Amino acid sequence: MTLHSIEYGTTTIEYELIRSPRKTLGITVHADRRVTVRAPLGASLSDVEALIRKKGRWILRKQQEFENHPAKRPSPRYVSGETHLYLGRAYPLELIEDSREGVKLAHERFYLRVRDTHDLARKEKIMREWYRRQARQEFAWRLQAVYPRAARHGIPYPEMKIRLMTKRWGSASQKGKINLNLRLIQTSPVCIDYVILHELAHLKELNHSKAFYALLDKLMPNWRSVREELNQFPIA
Repeated sequence: MTLHSIEYGTTTIEYELIRSPRKTLGITVHADRRVTVRAPLGASLSDVEALIRKKGRWILRKQQEFENHPAKRPSPRYVSGETHLYLGRAYPLELIEDSREGVKLAHERFYLRVRDTHDLARKEKIMREWYRRQARQEFAWRLQAVYPRAARHGIPYPEMKIRLMTKRWGSASQKGKINLNLRLIQTSPVCIDYVILHELAHLKELNHSKAFYALLDKLMPNWRSVREELNQFPIA
């Protein structure tokens, strides 16, 4: 398998090329928006690119469909034994009936204390507030750590906000703001770095153009492998 890219209008389509003893070319757009092209052993790269250009509109439409309707994980019930993610690791949850409500991560597990252990909305609210407190601190640290890479390319220090999003990990605006998905706190630190750098790059290059990917290559040369890791985490 090899990674390639091609310009289609103002968009860069990246694709994985897999050669095998087959007779025809085939394109697959995956749920994580990756594009895979399977080609005969003797097919030329120009043949592959011709097919991608021919199917370019369909590829972009499928990627947009997957972005608008991402696969969702089963809704958590917040019961003992259920696992919850934090900074890329899964920890078992222990539910405790207690008037002193709150969340604590200790001894390799979450301890969720709540007055009514059957109140799903309350359990969810307490956990989400804990995640948001951790996210404010962790995201600020990660932004400070990676920003010097962006500063070298004239990208201004952004205003950062945390939002609960169901379709994307982050977003950026022309006003110098970046939004990070609260659920990003459940992924690994390197994935957080990737999303922050991705959005910082958008402050200079708004579209997924060749110039954008060239800038991202400079900010994080291994971003493709990190993106693959990020795709393993549920976005909603």
